[in-house]
Amino acid sequence: MAEERPALPVADPAPLGLAAFALTTFVLSATNAFGLTTAPILAVLGFALFYGGAAQFAAGMWEFRNRNVFGATAFGTYGGFWLGVGVLLVLVVTGKVAGKDLTQSLGWILLAFAIFNTYMLLWASRINIAVFAVFLTLEVTEILLFIGNFSGNAPGAGLVQIGGWVGLLTALVAWYASAAGVINGMSARPVLPVGSPLWGEAAAGRAVEA
Repeated sequence: MAEERPALPVADPAPLGLAAFALTTFVLSATNAFGLTTAPILAVLGFALFYGGAAQFAAGMWEFRNRNVFGATAFGTYGGFWLGVGVLLVLVVTGKVAGKDLTQSLGWILLAFAIFNTYMLLWASRINIAVFAVFLTLEVTEILLFIGNFSGNAPGAGLVQIGGWVGLLTALVAWYASAAGVINGMSARPVLPVGSPLWGEAAAGRAVEA
């Protein structure tokens, strides 16, 4: 029989952080997968700043209150990532960053975040399968995108397009983890399965962390 989970100091912010990450990743990945004419990149701007950025960063700060170092680090970092993407888009719109400079800049940024994501992927394996799947698909997405941008691929072409498709999958996996966190947090026992840790022990009482 499953044990009831102890109450957290505050409501679990992980589902919010995962949802914010998922939606913003979905919109940007649509641009990478289908190209600028089908999914204009400017559609990302507001959501990168206020949802994927501010809301996810806030979720990370609330995770500090829950003494969840993994969630605080992940949400705080990727909240900052989306705030940075939003500012970069503003620079593009105002003509401060040229197209060639943008692809090279994105290549370095995505490479840096792929390095960060590599060790977070390893530690995610101690949370549960759902969270591990988020970081695994994100790892593949970032690797494809930084190689594609260094190669000069435009959205909708080459490795950037493939990275966009994998990014859409990443968003769907993150939405599932978010949905599981919401319904499991509303119930005395888990409703949507998130799987067991691949190794080690998950933090007690947490259904979804990221």
